[in-house]
Amino acid sequence: MPASSRSDAPAAAARPARARLFFALWPGPALAATLADWAAQARAACGGRAMRPDTMHLTLAFLGAVDADRGAALAAATARQRVAPGSLALDRYGAFARQRIVWAGPADTGAALQHTYDSLWHWLQPMGWQRPAQAFQPHVTLLRRTARLDLPAHPAPVHWHYDRYLLVESRPQDGTAHYRVLASTAA
Repeated sequence: MPASSRSDAPAAAARPARARLFFALWPGPALAATLADWAAQARAACGGRAMRPDTMHLTLAFLGAVDADRGAALAAATARQRVAPGSLALDRYGAFARQRIVWAGPADTGAALQHTYDSLWHWLQPMGWQRPAQAFQPHVTLLRRTARLDLPAHPAPVHWHYDRYLLVESRPQDGTAHYRVLASTAA
């Protein structure tokens, strides 16, 4: 899970007026280590920059730049949300050719994950966020800036059990993303 900062007055004063926010499922340490191994295998075949294990996640909703007050209200509301437990099988490599990204994901989204995604957007839309027009394609980014897209053979499936999602702030720093958890749904 990404680092979480404790709140204090000086940190709050330094917080930007707008923050890039997203909702995501975050793997535990064992699954993150497995995904890091998959990234190393893919990197041998594709080149590119492997994601750090502590940054690997499955995005459910990217909200973009959000005003601080609206973000704080969203964080408070997120803590009151409940998520039905579910699981998915990560069992294949895939790529977004134009973006030069290699990812791991499920061959089948599955009813539980689709329900989690749909329920999140059902909650967000009345607050003014637009659900993406394209179909949900769950994935965990493993590599960025790949030199080629010669994907390795699909890995042995791993199962990801989840019972919550996180509201996360993304801050670019030194050319890489750094994440801070703002809220988690109740288990």
